[in-house]
Amino acid sequence: MKIRRITSLTALFAFIVMTFTSVILYIVPHGRIAYWSDWHLFGLSKEEWGSIHTNLGLLFLLSLFLHLYYNWKPILSYLKNKTKQIKVFTVDFNVAFIIATVFIIGTHLMLPPFSWVLNAGEHIKNQAAVKYGEPPYGHAELSSVKTFTRKMGLELSESIDSLRINGIKFESVNQTLKEIASANEISPKQIYLAMKSEVDENTKEMPNLLPTGIGKRTLSDISIEYHIDIPTILIGLSDNNLKASSTQTIKEIAKQNNKSPIDVYEIIKELSYTVKNIDPTRGNNS
Repeated sequence: MKIRRITSLTALFAFIVMTFTSVILYIVPHGRIAYWSDWHLFGLSKEEWGSIHTNLGLLFLLSLFLHLYYNWKPILSYLKNKTKQIKVFTVDFNVAFIIATVFIIGTHLMLPPFSWVLNAGEHIKNQAAVKYGEPPYGHAELSSVKTFTRKMGLELSESIDSLRINGIKFESVNQTLKEIASANEISPKQIYLAMKSEVDENTKEMPNLLPTGIGKRTLSDISIEYHIDIPTILIGLSDNNLKASSTQTIKEIAKQNNKSPIDVYEIIKELSYTVKNIDPTRGNNS
């Protein structure tokens, strides 16, 4: 058994698994959606994938330091010139430094192709928001049944009856949606759906308050979730002197028109009422 070989192989194994976990974390939905929908992949949650990635990163760093220790002489030779003198800023060192610097600056300034990678990941996450649904507000799963029904404008007694009718077991209205979901092996989202009366999805209304993370979603994504006609929304925004396209996010539209994301969201919400012929004064209690 040779420590040097074990160190190198450990670093290699950690690198391979970290590459896999990096891909998983690249496509995993945003936390609010993962927790709300109880997202799992290969039986592991977002938190569990993150924990594995973190500890493997630590293992990789430790094995890398040992690898440097056992291979210090060969590494020093990379910094020697033709006369065998150590020179830090060799051509090879400078090229490596420039490559790393380009990646750092390019990412910070969101320049292509670095921005393409980040935007692609954000698009994948936004698609997950459409697929799994957004929570009505940040960390809604941590609210007790009593608090949740009050914030959502639901009748507590009716919600309790609905939970029981759907066979969902719980001990107290002071339990959180997450606790009840875990005990019944379902997601917090399913608890919410069981609590409220069935509604026609085509009449689904946009919440009064700006939902967490919706600023990063495109008009197209929002139209799919809330069943809003995109051309009508674009015309309505234009009538409000706002330039927009279906592929832009709420934040991008707001920045382009010197508005806040809340202002843009409010306009879209009012337009959605008009499209669906809904009385805007009734709203949702959040």
